[in-house]
Amino acid sequence: MANGERRGPAHVTLARTLGIAIVTGDYPSGTVLPGELELAGQFGVSRSVIRESLRMLSAKGLVESRPKAGTRVRERAQWNLLDPELLAWMFEGAPSLGFVRSLFQLRMIVEPAAAELAAVQRSAAQLSRMGHAVEVMAQQGLRTQDGQTADQRFHAAILEATGNELLVSLSSSIAAAVRWTTFFKYRVPLQYRDPIPLHRELFEAIANGDAGAARGVTERLIAQAGLDTERALGA
Repeated sequence: MANGERRGPAHVTLARTLGIAIVTGDYPSGTVLPGELELAGQFGVSRSVIRESLRMLSAKGLVESRPKAGTRVRERAQWNLLDPELLAWMFEGAPSLGFVRSLFQLRMIVEPAAAELAAVQRSAAQLSRMGHAVEVMAQQGLRTQDGQTADQRFHAAILEATGNELLVSLSSSIAAAVRWTTFFKYRVPLQYRDPIPLHRELFEAIANGDAGAARGVTERLIAQAGLDTERALGA
């Protein structure tokens, strides 16, 4: 995992390991996972750690456990694909082109409308957070962890500025999508168009209360990010 974020409680670390194995196809849908004793021996942890890890995976829709039948990997359609951790696991390997396109289609449906609304609804404090995030992105660059974190905060602030609690509830998923597609893109040594100018243009449109411009810039920004991610995937 990137940037030293793989450390943590044993059950979280194990859930991540098993989760990545599931979403990358090492354990296909319908597979019955090894039993608790076997997993405990394989990973050198207690059965309580195994059980807690499986509970985490179950909460994300990845597995289901039944008495005497064991723990089975669920069909992909039952996974909580917008769970931020699950999104991270998808990008640990190489996600499918179809999944990447679906993710950017979702962003294209949600974010331009959110930016349009944010241009009308945003508060001074929210606008200040957006501006600060853009400056950090420009100073640190999107190849750095600080720059990528600022990128997430910028997009999350736009959703928050809509004042729509349902859109705000998507902020962690959108932020995760922004984070992991950006991380995935920049770990491939290719040259990409600099997205910072579009972020500045979007900030200015929101600051000026120009809803139409905010929508249009967001559409261009997402389209560029989608093409870059597909290039990285192809490489």
